[in-house]
Amino acid sequence: MRPNIDMQEEYFDFINEWKKDGQDIVPYSARLLDMDYKEWLEKTYMYEKEETCLKDFVPAHTYFLVNENKRILGAINIRHRLNDYLLNYGGHIGYGIRPTERRKGYASVMLELALPIAKKLGINKALITCDKNNLGSAKTIIKNGGVLENEVKEDGEITQRYWINL
Repeated sequence: MRPNIDMQEEYFDFINEWKKDGQDIVPYSARLLDMDYKEWLEKTYMYEKEETCLKDFVPAHTYFLVNENKRILGAINIRHRLNDYLLNYGGHIGYGIRPTERRKGYASVMLELALPIAKKLGINKALITCDKNNLGSAKTIIKNGGVLENEVKEDGEITQRYWINL
């Protein structure tokens, strides 16, 4: 589901859970970054188009996975293309599940739903990355057809790079 103004209260519940757990919200696009919700929402829609996206960013769509009670379970960001950084470390798709909802299969569902959207955006082969020590994310990517190409190191962290043919 695309973020909308009616999700504001639930969004704050979502981000507060990450903060309470002491973690940075993933994907980066789901962070407020010193904005209020309305401003964040406007920028999220702006980033969907090349002509309104910030110069150092690539156009991208952000979605939430929500349950039947409209609780946000996770967020996913589908980037329309790659820049140098994304080619090495970030990939076309970044996602995260709120801490209390992990290990329930939601990441796999969210990624499965995102792949046809990526295809519609003209992506024929999607790059998805994860930290080497994030075994759950690696399993999610592999379950959705990901094939490990290689591992790259940045600031002492190892990132695994997987490709999925769409």
